[in-house]
Amino acid sequence: MNPWDNLSSLSQGEIRSLQNKKLHTFVNKYLYPFSTYYRDLFDQNNINPKSIRTIEDLKHLPLTSKLDFGDGKYLDFIVKPDKAKIRKYWPKGDLLKLAAKKILRGEDVVSHDMNNEFRPVFMTFTTGTTSTPVPFLYTNYDLNNLRISGNRMLELFNIGPDEKIVNIFPFAPHLAFWQVFFGGVASCVLTLSTGGGKVMGTDGNIAAIEKIKPSTILGVPSYIYHLLREAHERKCKMPYIKNIVLGASRITFTFKHKIAQLLKAMGSDGVSVFGTYGFTEARCAWAECPTSLDTSSGYFLYPDKEIFEVVNPDTGEVLGEGESGEIVYTSLDSRASSVFRFRTGDYVNGGITYAKCPYTKMYVPRMSSDITRMSNVKDLQLSKIKGSLVNLNHFEGILNQFADIDEWQVEIGKKNDDPFDIDELIIHLTVGPNCNQSRLVEDVQKKVMKDTEVRPNDIRFIPMEEMVKRLELETANKERRILDKRPKD
Repeated sequence: MNPWDNLSSLSQGEIRSLQNKKLHTFVNKYLYPFSTYYRDLFDQNNINPKSIRTIEDLKHLPLTSKLDFGDGKYLDFIVKPDKAKIRKYWPKGDLLKLAAKKILRGEDVVSHDMNNEFRPVFMTFTTGTTSTPVPFLYTNYDLNNLRISGNRMLELFNIGPDEKIVNIFPFAPHLAFWQVFFGGVASCVLTLSTGGGKVMGTDGNIAAIEKIKPSTILGVPSYIYHLLREAHERKCKMPYIKNIVLGASRITFTFKHKIAQLLKAMGSDGVSVFGTYGFTEARCAWAECPTSLDTSSGYFLYPDKEIFEVVNPDTGEVLGEGESGEIVYTSLDSRASSVFRFRTGDYVNGGITYAKCPYTKMYVPRMSSDITRMSNVKDLQLSKIKGSLVNLNHFEGILNQFADIDEWQVEIGKKNDDPFDIDELIIHLTVGPNCNQSRLVEDVQKKVMKDTEVRPNDIRFIPMEEMVKRLELETANKERRILDKRPKD
């Protein structure tokens, strides 16, 4: 059963009461008994799991981070029950129900049901952008949750059962592709998953879209833009497209307008462009609802499945509604790989709101869509600002603001290719035919300097064909926006 409709009408107090109840049950029935990592964490900090009864109690628990999964430790996060642990930790009422089921339906049925709930049958991996890829496992119970979250997103997009979807996320053991796949299955919507440019190529994807005539296309922003730009240059007409759903990167309003303008030129007026947010550790994703291209509803969360906190990234202090900070995720309804008070490394400007959505009228919590990575901070020793700390995510927000810029890449290297010399920052741009390049260079220099306190050493204009190869748009799972060519040592 998908309780989305019931959830959307609950008050904030009713949602909080539901979460409190599920939190206490999850900690005491699944997490503490069956997770090696979290049982040790509770015991080492002298925390009685039965004392965790409300969301406010979470602040007493240590935070988990990506560093805790290294060296094969991800295995300790898997919920692994056995008969002895079940007898020791489960309430008597649950043990009696289990015994009655065994008597009435037989041990084979009980064993099958337990395997269905707890045995890992599927896995995805982190992308490895900031560290070595880490596997996260799913049981059939978790795959059902993946279906539920996918179904909820498609409901937000107002995709009807007679419509068609083309999934252009890269075919890989990564969350985005499979979230769309299972969402389409759960929603009974005909979905073609092309595997992205790496599998079918741009020609194949354009041909598939023209053949299927989908109302909705989903994929990585850079490749979707590249694909639509190619289709436009070939004078394709795509009036049937109503929705573009983007994931795996932060989406600016300027970028949404660029997508909409391309589609308008191909006959699709009034298209909606949605952003989504997800991370491997949660094993699901969240989405915006339809709004104008200049506004965002924020990402609709699933309060029956999780708790989100926003904390001060320096102190770990839990912040209030609407305050900006690091996103922390706690599962309430997972099996296999389960995380609790997990530091995502993502910074959200505007935090979480519990107010009714002005567009859908739903009451579920929503997170601001202004999210950036905190881990992409490099120490750039440039000639004019030696030792400045630069958040590489700023480049995306800066360069995507310029309507004249079609594609870009930031390259960091050493002056004269000398590993002992100062750092050098070069920005590569591909622009439209009517762009005033001199004016754009001046504007980009000023904006980059203002927002990062670093002045680019050079801004170079390159043709689209070269840029596509540099970014690996048609060959990689994710484009190479930041090319760091400095020696590792």
